[in-house]
Amino acid sequence: MASTHPLDITPLSPTLGARVSGLDLATPLDSEAIVAIRQALLKHEVLFFENQELTPAQQRDFAARFGPLHLHPIRPSVPGTPEVLVLDNQPASDTDVGAWRADVTFIETPPMGSMLYAREVPAEGGDTLWSSMRAAYAALSPSLRAFLLPLDAEHDFTRSFPPDHLTSLNVGIERYAWARREYPPVAHPLVRTHPETGRDGLFVNSGFTTRILGLTKAESAKLIELLAEHVQRPEFVIHWRWKPNTLAFWDNRVTQHYTVDDFQPHRRVMHRVTVLGDKPFNQARMKLAAE
Repeated sequence: MASTHPLDITPLSPTLGARVSGLDLATPLDSEAIVAIRQALLKHEVLFFENQELTPAQQRDFAARFGPLHLHPIRPSVPGTPEVLVLDNQPASDTDVGAWRADVTFIETPPMGSMLYAREVPAEGGDTLWSSMRAAYAALSPSLRAFLLPLDAEHDFTRSFPPDHLTSLNVGIERYAWARREYPPVAHPLVRTHPETGRDGLFVNSGFTTRILGLTKAESAKLIELLAEHVQRPEFVIHWRWKPNTLAFWDNRVTQHYTVDDFQPHRRVMHRVTVLGDKPFNQARMKLAAE
């Protein structure tokens, strides 16, 4: 194990984001370092580690120190390392750029975090933005927060992966049909309590949220539209310009991210590993139910 010393952490905005230096993620880190990284993640919500030379197996092994890893049902992965997804944005590709989203919220236990590693980036463009759902929720009026609190939202795999999506077509009819059966729509609280910090945040995203239960179709669509616009406010957002060999680690329970689609026809290749989390809940609702 590599020896541990205090992390060098530089906050990047008052709301979220920090640059972390002083660690070589390719080497095994001791438990003290992992705890320190986790605490930094809880505080800053997205961390950036620059100048990291990582193989897919090393990225996988680092991510596994934070929990079990997710295997995506249809996205392509690195041969021999199925936990490492390949996000290859190039002309004629069909990947999730130009949309705000949280990762894999279509499962019962959505990821606690994701790690994205820059393998190849364009000379200009292809930046990623992250927004804090904690800050976005806190900025809503007390009346709207009270209205949202008891509501659930439905999250559906097919929202981002319809049958005509290139990724869906590439895996074949049988694999896609299996994925649709394996991952039916699930309901999660619209306001989620973070299981480690205890803070509430919005848990709705345009990538997978299809409707808000208990509302009419028109009401649901308008409320999702309102919240989707709200989370993009600049005071909730950090803007990151990628360099090769940089790894971003974000708390998927309390952030959304957006890839700026301004780099075509150039290529952008990223490797993503996703760490599984727990079933979303709302603490206030649980207390009311127990009374």
